[in-house]
Amino acid sequence: MTIRFFQVDAFAERLFSGNPAGVCPLDEWLPDQTMQAIAAENNLAETAFFVPSRDADADYDLRWFTPTVEMDLCGHATLATAYVLAEQFGDDKPVIRFSSMSGPLAVAREGERFVLDFPAAPPRRVAEPQSYADALGAAPADVWRGGDFALAVYADQTAVADLRPDLEKVAALPDGAVVATAEGEAHDFVSRCFVPKAGIPEDPVTGSAHCALIPYWAARLGKAEMTARQISARGGELHCRLDENRVKIGGRCALYLEGRLLI
Repeated sequence: MTIRFFQVDAFAERLFSGNPAGVCPLDEWLPDQTMQAIAAENNLAETAFFVPSRDADADYDLRWFTPTVEMDLCGHATLATAYVLAEQFGDDKPVIRFSSMSGPLAVAREGERFVLDFPAAPPRRVAEPQSYADALGAAPADVWRGGDFALAVYADQTAVADLRPDLEKVAALPDGAVVATAEGEAHDFVSRCFVPKAGIPEDPVTGSAHCALIPYWAARLGKAEMTARQISARGGELHCRLDENRVKIGGRCALYLEGRLLI
């Protein structure tokens, strides 16, 4: 069997930045173990698979796999999938609709940007900062939890950039992922995201984390539209907007690779 394959840098202002995602268009689903094996072989943070949807309210059904597990939500691979559909398959709809494990998702085209429409996950404060201090290597001012993400809030961007986490301790925390965040210097806020439980030591750019980050920073800064940067080694730019119980997360994409998988 031959499967087309694309590797896209998502939330990238240029090639070799942002977060690489694999995208596999399918006519019908492969066995779960085959998709998991493909994702492991690709060894990217996520590989997305999509098929034409039979749901009248969606254009495509979408699934995401890390090298070790299937995820219920992934931002950058969804952005990459919409980019591939628009740029490689000629899907010129202004909004591409997906059905997923997290419900209906949509990606709109706004000039050179693709904009995710995801459910907001407003975080709540949790009273256990010490375990996060031990795991991340420095004490956060406080810790919030939204969805699968813990937000460890620091005093400034330098504190986030200087973190040297103990990934075994991060993996032992109750959260699916841990995000360190602070007010930014050139952006409204910055972040770093650690997901060792899913085989991702540090995710370069994490769209889904912004489902919690955007409501938090919108409330703290008193503004609905913001710019954000994930300050990983690769780095990535995100344009953020809180829209009631939804978040809009925009970014650019760059195609790195097109090929065929021989399965």
